[in-house]
Amino acid sequence: MASCPQATLHCRKTTLGVVHRAARAKMAAELHPRSGKLIGLSNSNRTAQRNQPVQEFNHGLVLSREPLRDRDVFTVCIDKKVNSWSGSIEIGVTALDPAGLEFPSSATGLKGGSWIVSGCSVLKDGRSVLEEYGHDLDQLGEGDHVGIQRNGKGELHLWVNGQDCGTAASGLPSRLWAVVDLYGKCTQVTVVSCEPPPEMDGEEDEEVEDEIVSTQLFDVFNNAIVSLYRGGSSSNSSPAGNSGGVAGLGVAAGGMTTNDALLFHEKCGTLIKLSNNNKTAERRRPLDEFNNGVVMTNRPLRNNEMFEIRIDKLVDKWSGSIEIGVTTHNPNNLDYPATMTNLRSGTIMMSGCGILTNGKGTRREYCEFSLDELQEGDHIGLMRKASGALHFYINGIDQGVAANQTPGVVYGVVDLYGMAVKVTIVHNHNHSDRLRRNNAIMRALSPDVGRPRPALSLTPEPDIPDRLLFHLNCGQKAAIISDGRTALRPHATDDFNHGVVLSNRPLHSNEVFQVRIDKMVDKWAGSIEIGVTTHNPAYLQLPSTMTNLRSGTWMMTGNGVMHNGTTILDEYGHNLDRLKAGDTVGVVRKEDGSLHFFVNGVPQGPAAWNVPPSVYAVVDLYGQAAQATIMDDMADLPPLPDDSSEGPTAMSPGSPCSVSGATAANDLRFHQLHGTNAVITNGGRTALRQNCRSEFNDAIVISNRCLRDGELFEIVIQKMVDRWSGSIEAGVTAIRPEELEFPNTMTDIDYDTWMLSGTAIMQDGNTMRNNYGCDLDSLTTGSRIGMMRTATGDLHYFINGLDQGVACTGLPPEVYAVIDLYGQCVQVSITSSSGPLDNSLCTSNITEKSFPIQSPVAGVAHRLHSKHGKNVVLLGDGCQALRVDGYAHGIVFSAKELKTDEVFEVKINKVDDRWSGSLHVGLTTLQPPDLPSCPLSGLSPSLTQLRSKVTWVLAGSEVRRNGVLQRQNYSCSLDRLTVGNRVGVKRCSDDTMHILIDGEDMGPAATAVAKNVYAVLDLYGKVTAVSIVSSTLVEDSESVKAPSLSPDSCSEGEEDSTPVREVCPLRGSCLEAALVPTVMAFLENHGKNIQLSNQNLTAARVSSYNQGLLVTAQALPRQQLFQVCIDRLNPSWTSSLSLGVIGHSPDRLNFPSTACCLKRSVWLLQRDSVFHNSLKICENYGPNLDTCPEGTILGLLVDSSGCLHLFVNGMDQGVAAQDIPSPCYPLIDLYGQCEQVTIVTNHVSVVGGERGDMRCQGDMEKADMVDGIKESVCWTPPPEVNPNKTCEYQALCSRFKELLTLPDGYFNEDAKYNLCYCESCHKLRGDEAYYKRGEPPRDYALPFGWCRFALQIKTHCEVSNAFKKWHIAYHGTSVGSLRRILDHNQLLSAESSSIFSLSTVKTEGHGSYGEPEENSAPEREVPRVQLSPTMRYSGLEVFAPKVQFRDPRSLRCHQAQVGFQVCVRPGSYKVGPTSLGISEPLDPRFSNAEIEWITKEKGGTLLYGLLIRVE
Repeated sequence: MASCPQATLHCRKTTLGVVHRAARAKMAAELHPRSGKLIGLSNSNRTAQRNQPVQEFNHGLVLSREPLRDRDVFTVCIDKKVNSWSGSIEIGVTALDPAGLEFPSSATGLKGGSWIVSGCSVLKDGRSVLEEYGHDLDQLGEGDHVGIQRNGKGELHLWVNGQDCGTAASGLPSRLWAVVDLYGKCTQVTVVSCEPPPEMDGEEDEEVEDEIVSTQLFDVFNNAIVSLYRGGSSSNSSPAGNSGGVAGLGVAAGGMTTNDALLFHEKCGTLIKLSNNNKTAERRRPLDEFNNGVVMTNRPLRNNEMFEIRIDKLVDKWSGSIEIGVTTHNPNNLDYPATMTNLRSGTIMMSGCGILTNGKGTRREYCEFSLDELQEGDHIGLMRKASGALHFYINGIDQGVAANQTPGVVYGVVDLYGMAVKVTIVHNHNHSDRLRRNNAIMRALSPDVGRPRPALSLTPEPDIPDRLLFHLNCGQKAAIISDGRTALRPHATDDFNHGVVLSNRPLHSNEVFQVRIDKMVDKWAGSIEIGVTTHNPAYLQLPSTMTNLRSGTWMMTGNGVMHNGTTILDEYGHNLDRLKAGDTVGVVRKEDGSLHFFVNGVPQGPAAWNVPPSVYAVVDLYGQAAQATIMDDMADLPPLPDDSSEGPTAMSPGSPCSVSGATAANDLRFHQLHGTNAVITNGGRTALRQNCRSEFNDAIVISNRCLRDGELFEIVIQKMVDRWSGSIEAGVTAIRPEELEFPNTMTDIDYDTWMLSGTAIMQDGNTMRNNYGCDLDSLTTGSRIGMMRTATGDLHYFINGLDQGVACTGLPPEVYAVIDLYGQCVQVSITSSSGPLDNSLCTSNITEKSFPIQSPVAGVAHRLHSKHGKNVVLLGDGCQALRVDGYAHGIVFSAKELKTDEVFEVKINKVDDRWSGSLHVGLTTLQPPDLPSCPLSGLSPSLTQLRSKVTWVLAGSEVRRNGVLQRQNYSCSLDRLTVGNRVGVKRCSDDTMHILIDGEDMGPAATAVAKNVYAVLDLYGKVTAVSIVSSTLVEDSESVKAPSLSPDSCSEGEEDSTPVREVCPLRGSCLEAALVPTVMAFLENHGKNIQLSNQNLTAARVSSYNQGLLVTAQALPRQQLFQVCIDRLNPSWTSSLSLGVIGHSPDRLNFPSTACCLKRSVWLLQRDSVFHNSLKICENYGPNLDTCPEGTILGLLVDSSGCLHLFVNGMDQGVAAQDIPSPCYPLIDLYGQCEQVTIVTNHVSVVGGERGDMRCQGDMEKADMVDGIKESVCWTPPPEVNPNKTCEYQALCSRFKELLTLPDGYFNEDAKYNLCYCESCHKLRGDEAYYKRGEPPRDYALPFGWCRFALQIKTHCEVSNAFKKWHIAYHGTSVGSLRRILDHNQLLSAESSSIFSLSTVKTEGHGSYGEPEENSAPEREVPRVQLSPTMRYSGLEVFAPKVQFRDPRSLRCHQAQVGFQVCVRPGSYKVGPTSLGISEPLDPRFSNAEIEWITKEKGGTLLYGLLIRVE
């Protein structure tokens, strides 16, 4: 009988179960047709998708089609997720009928009886009723199933992947609809079922009986795990059941720890105060103490558990800020340190933007964000993945793996250091925190919530125009007027920010959004900013400035580009801060995802890539910008132009491996395809790595075409950083750029690639050879690297023009040059040496017709002199030279001295590739007839060693004078010459040496070249045979010259007379251009502080120090010299004028405050550097323009090859820039000290020649020059020799001289005779380093780095012609000896306190330095005075001790030395070695064996100038 009721009950349960299943089978698992406004339904209303998932994170509500039945689990599958947002799917139930529901933006906005599970929280009507519930929905992935259920007892249950998470709420009404919110990351779900779970069938009636037992078991398990954690056991394991004592519990175990919330541990740093149930930590006395603020979590972190905090309070007193990380130390047992980075074990911390492990830095640049730069309200999180990887999160954005193999049991730790004062733990499932982070809480109760917007409608009304306007939701200090066309800051003089406005709809692809600046105020710094954002303006909590937004935003600000508040381009486009009212700015996102900006309609080039579609335009009315209006006439604007050749990415594709001869322009550029972090600028000539301090790789650039045989691809390193290890890598690849998937570094490529990395040659990522001839990691800024594939398939590298030899062989015929801007190397530019040097080293069929040969003046062919090197044989009546042996001893001379402007030119007939090096060419004062008949004893092995007479020579690309380097990178390297190339040399009428390569003048190679010189060549290295192709001038041509006096016939008194000038022999085109010069004047359009006068020939800056830009009204013709004279300087300011050319019409140019702000087709000379579009392309060019005094004449000339030259007082400073476009306009910036300039008309004479009337300066003997100054009888310099009246160094030396309180009577009364030898001054004068003086002539060095103050010269000296025959020397002394030396008017010997006279020598017989005078007593001690022809020796501290003084003007301390420039009578001194025992050479001109002169004769020296050097 007992079994009957059980059988009956079982039968009833089974019957009821069948009935229930039959009834539920009729309920469709579908979604209601009414849903959130961004939802699209498909698959018979079973699938829901949120539209615009990247731009929008909410408005994704869906409900079940019918109310839920008891015990039915409404289950959906997560189909798709995106990583753009934080938060994910939310699910629950509501008593609201969807048929009449006004859908809120998110499920947590439902009221009127709604229960929603969000993350790990349960909310009722938007308020949290349970935390730490069940499984974290934010951690679910694609394919996971999640369901919601109301059981028969009115309880709410969450189901995840078939597992019940337990009771979430109770007391639910019977009529409920399931709710699913496609929120944040979740973008698509599909309903999979709506039925009770299988294990519940037939068991419902047992629920009441088992409820008490189940609850008791749950509590036991829960309490056991909680006490396990709180006991501090080291064997803690995740309650999810990974590996530990709770294995197999699965998700259910997670539900047992509903009370185990992540909080701060009660034990903490000494200054920490906990509150808010231990969720908030605050450092006491934040203005007095900056450390002792360490807090840790109350339990270890679980795998994949987010530990996140919010910064609540910062102070602006300290440096450094919050630090966060993990540690293996149990807080119960830890003795808390002052800062967590002091802990040397078991600790990983993020500090700044780096990672520290056990207190030592392991990653210097972990992420773009720095913790020190975060603001109040920002979030920081961390998570230890199940794999052991540690990740950090900044404002919800994963920063990637910070450390691998993190220990299994770690506690979260926060160090409230420095600026950080207060933080609060944030639970991702907390609804209010998530709304704050996603900027949505502001619009939760907006009137338009739930109303579909026309802009998002799939079928907009045809009569509503899609007009681009400003959205009405704008910054709190901004207003929208004129029907949405105009935005303004009404109180612009009171507030400078909170002026953000957005467009009312997303921009279409290729749609230009352009605004005009209507109104500006002068009160603030900064101005308008423009860009795009993915944020919808209707739901965006607008920041004070748009650059504060850390997601989905790209802004152009000033002349930089920022992405999510971080600068990605430092120098980009026109500076927006320089715009005026009436200027326009625009932005467009192209179809390829690139972002471009416009200023006054001019495209500024690509600013960013991979910008998502459907972005809103943003204008930030910041600072000076007070009002802007959308330009509505888009249809009337010209179509969006493609990037021109001036743009950063427009490249000439080139014809691979095509040979076009030497007449083809150098088209080598960087390809428009490149690595992620690389940026191409300067018309494809410059490549740089953006974010160079946070990124070290992904910056590979490649040539735009393959290299031709024998073609050099050379780059110069322009910028480096010392943050990384490793540096530039260079090589070639056979992979076409279009087919290359750019890796992180080029050595990752495993096919068809050859690279030089450090000293290792690598092929396809494997090292082929170590210890190659150069080390790329050792190169510095200014170093040049070149690559060349020869016709035989060998790869050569060139460092600073020198061939490093064969790196590898067997290269395929078509290879591209590759540069990897890795590590320390940040920026490079292609040099002018790149490209085919008339196809040098190439095996193509080049003939002489390939080159425009300049026909020589009719006359007799040049000949070679019969005196030559021992390995040379002359052929063809002296017109050919052949080296028959070895690689050296190949020097040959011209048969006669060269006349002015006479070209001596040869053609290379034969080369021998077994040798390195090449032809040397130059001029020499050596007279070949004076050489001995036997060449074996008369000539040096090579021309660079020829020093018996003054010789100027070009070797490679370096210019040397008597072996001393004078100039680097002068021209294309002569080492690249091959058969058929021509090389010429000439001495010009301005005393300069010019080199010609294939008829092209390379510009002045050397200055102050003597008059009577021979051409000299050295058949060195691979060049073994040459033939002459030039002719001498016919004798009749000299009849056009004016008669002149021979220097030998001039008396001493005639040397100051004006030299007789001779007409320069010019060819027709040049002469014709010069006869009809273009009259130049300044344009009326100029900077606002400029005032023109004198028929627009004079320009003056009338106020301030800037806004002084000028351009000429006329374009500058080729070969015409444009000159201006500096009229007035104002020493109240610093810096001075700059000048250059601009490559577009200036008629409508909006002038910025300074020339350096011009960014389009501008070449600018500023100080001693050359800039192109504000990017420095050359340093140490010419004199420092900031030091040019009043009266200086500055000139600009663009030659026929498009090269820009600077002239200073008529002296050509050489090529400053190449590829100058035509037409171009001279540009002057009257900045700082320079207040007025006047155009020098063509008839005005200038020093060094007048190009206007084509007259050239007459020849001047350099033997009659002292310090570059023409001598007079009394040897006092003329006034114009000291042009630099504003030299700060000279002024500093003068102030030191005043502190010496020396009588003024000892010095020349006219200060203009004083000379400064600082770098700027001697360059401005064109001084050479060495000169000759006296009879017989003897070399001496100019005292570079010193300042000379002229002394009074006694009357008897002024009338003595013999005085000019003395030599020049230097004498170092101490400050204490100056007065006594000046009192005696000569260097004193033993009685003097000069350091040079402290020692005496005893005469030891004839020939010694102590040799007595003829009438001296025997065995008498004779004092001696030490001199030197160079201050590099006499200025040593042992001779000229340093003294410290305080500058009375700047109050800064300096060190000073003193000495004398003296004249010494020939024969009164002995030349000998240094007495200091120094082995290192002190001066390249003087050996240590002859650097010290000793004199004993009284009256044998004469003081000429006091020398002062200040450090």
